[in-house]
Amino acid sequence: MSAYFFQAKTQEGKVVKGEVIASNENEARVKIRAQKLIPIRIAPKTGAVDVNKKTKSKFSFGGGIDAKELQVFTRQFAVLIGSGVPVVQSIEAMIGPGRSPVLNKALTSILAEVSKGRRLADCMKEHPLIFDNMYVNLVHAGEEGGVLDTILNRLAVYIEKSVKLKGKIKGAMFYPAAVITVAAIVISAIMIFVIPSFVQMFSDSGMELPWLTLKVMEASDFFVKRWYVILGVMIAVPVSIKNYYATEDGRKTLDQFIVKTPLFGDLIIKGAVARFSRTLATMLSAGVRIIEGLDIAASTTKNYVIETVLLQAKDSISKGRTLTEPLKASPVIPHMVSQMIAVGEQTGNLDQMLDKVATFYEDEVETAAGALTSMIEPLLMVVLGGIIAILVVAMYLPIFGMASAVSGG
Repeated sequence: MSAYFFQAKTQEGKVVKGEVIASNENEARVKIRAQKLIPIRIAPKTGAVDVNKKTKSKFSFGGGIDAKELQVFTRQFAVLIGSGVPVVQSIEAMIGPGRSPVLNKALTSILAEVSKGRRLADCMKEHPLIFDNMYVNLVHAGEEGGVLDTILNRLAVYIEKSVKLKGKIKGAMFYPAAVITVAAIVISAIMIFVIPSFVQMFSDSGMELPWLTLKVMEASDFFVKRWYVILGVMIAVPVSIKNYYATEDGRKTLDQFIVKTPLFGDLIIKGAVARFSRTLATMLSAGVRIIEGLDIAASTTKNYVIETVLLQAKDSISKGRTLTEPLKASPVIPHMVSQMIAVGEQTGNLDQMLDKVATFYEDEVETAAGALTSMIEPLLMVVLGGIIAILVVAMYLPIFGMASAVSGG
């Protein structure tokens, strides 16, 4: 992913500037158009690699700064606005040494523009690395409705819940990956440093070796002489998968595979449902139109399959049909979700129903993450224990044979 500077026109014809993170220029153009802007000029940002290194662990909602910092800023901004402090003075009060240089720079720019009479949402829109499309839309709704402090409080809660949800999913994924990595290092060390000492001993004895021992010795020889091939494969496979996933076809193929995976698929689906429900509930309760809300909610799912379903729902609504129809037709959307959304549409309380769905599935993600860890732990122990047991047995079979020969003699 790289950072791109852009110059674009709004629907009113005003020229704006900003930055966007994308895999290539075409993706950058799509993201700019998604903000209802007409691209005029797009150029790679110098030092884009450094930007990505700084933000690789950041929350996508505030790509240029840490999620916690964005949440604290949003909460403090809400308190100041709720206390009756004007927007200009509120922003001025929050610029200081307690902020990151990135946020301070953005706030200084926003302050200068707001002081000239520009709308806050329009100024924030020019800093997409910090304030994404959802943030800007909600601030715009807050300005329009005169409830900016309420909207900012909702945003702070949303960021907090989203980061917590992301952490649970990452934690569930990290554990098996960490165990497998450590096990691979241990097994490699045994093959490279331990087994060759047995090989020398068996060679000196001149005895006929069992089939299993011969195969393990061959594998050990390959590890010793071709370690660079194994290391290259271990590096190349994840890098290739990552690069493939960055393409449209790769994302489609891998996401379809992931949602069908027995253990991880359920966790990914529940996480995506929780994210889009929370996002759409927050936006609808702020007065954002459902068409715009669905666009943004789809992008937060981080899964091609569910994102496609939500975009189909958007088309359904634009044609005068209900949100429920495409959700009910999709095999990946849980039946309970489509039922609750149907009730919300019928009663006119869609935002409240979505909020309940989000809360339920956030709890479900926590439960699923715990269950996944509990299931994977013994499974990994059995598999890895079995591999080590095979290595040990392979090396000790000839020793047992030598001992039998000695005792028989």
